Amino acid sequence: MLGRWVAVIGVVFVLAACETADQETLETGAAQPAPDSFAPAAPPPGSQEELAQRIGDRVFFGFDRFDLTPEARATLDRQAEWMRRYPNITVTIEGHADERGTREYNIGLGHRRASAVRSYLIALGVPASRVDSTSYGKERPAVLGSTESAWAQNRRAVTVVN
Repeated sequence: MLGRWVAVIGVVFVLAACETADQETLETGAAQPAPDSFAPAAPPPGSQEELAQRIGDRVFFGFDRFDLTPEARATLDRQAEWMRRYPNITVTIEGHADERGTREYNIGLGHRRASAVRSYLIALGVPASRVDSTSYGKERPAVLGSTESAWAQNRRAVTVVN
């Protein structure tokens, strides 16, 4: 008799643990796939995240240079197209430098880098009123360190959605 009660209780627990079908499954007979909780969410359209992930929000420069490389021009071409898609967005171009040189020199170099990017975007048809620029010189490094690799990542201009 005890064995029968143990079996009945076991069946009850097994049935209770089973997932119940949702109303849509009951009505249509088709189960919906479970969302993949590990899949990254798409960035919001016109956001800084979309610009950074899908377009590219930064361009890099050589040592003591502010001329645009072919890779930088390709990124800026995509940025200009993206800005045409979102005509209400304004951006600020932040110019940066690596840690070498004086603070004053690097502020000027960052300004020349930001201005080169701004001028290129304007030449591609982005209205000047939508593109501002500023320089942080060496004050906001992307990567800390005194290596060529760190310096190369800090010699940049970053497009930031306002």
